[in-house]
Amino acid sequence: MEHPGVKDAAVTAWERNQGEKYLAAYIVPRGPIRPPSDRLQSFIREMLPDYMVPSTFMFANSLPVTNGKLDRQALPEPDGGRPELSTAYAAPTNEIETALVSIWEKILDVRPIGINDNFFDLGGHSLSATRVVSRIFTRYQFEMPLQSLFQSPTIVEMAAVITEYQEKPLDKSRLSAIVDELSSMSEAEAERLVSETIRPSAKK
Repeated sequence: MEHPGVKDAAVTAWERNQGEKYLAAYIVPRGPIRPPSDRLQSFIREMLPDYMVPSTFMFANSLPVTNGKLDRQALPEPDGGRPELSTAYAAPTNEIETALVSIWEKILDVRPIGINDNFFDLGGHSLSATRVVSRIFTRYQFEMPLQSLFQSPTIVEMAAVITEYQEKPLDKSRLSAIVDELSSMSEAEAERLVSETIRPSAKK
């Protein structure tokens, strides 16, 4: 509500595939121009921890009200469409980008995803990041560091990382162990892994 482009707002929780919970924000813009979802996320992250930042934003002319109170039961479930971002949609241009788009769309349950969209602006988080890395391990048979997704959070950037790492094959027994480890991670374990491997380096 403190954002200058927001007149009214509500946030509620939903579940997507595999029972994963996420927050959806419903926004009534203050004027005719809707603030892009990624800029709203950046604004909220300055004040709240990551787990309180909505991953999906929906816009409406008004919020449903019953007897003068917000009717949360009347808020529509997000349809999985591409959010309104400050980055224009761009289609994949090669096989790796096409494969990555498919992986992201299945894990994030968002369609369509453009090659310049930021993974975290689309609702990605620590646990979904480990799932993406696991799928890449399985498809391309090489070890892609988890931190690469945080440092290269678009399809274009990740495709470049994959191209670079394709010449560094991983022992199949190690690959299997890594995939098993990532697949069995809970959200708390994934967040702890990110804190240990990404955030310390970000502070330097």
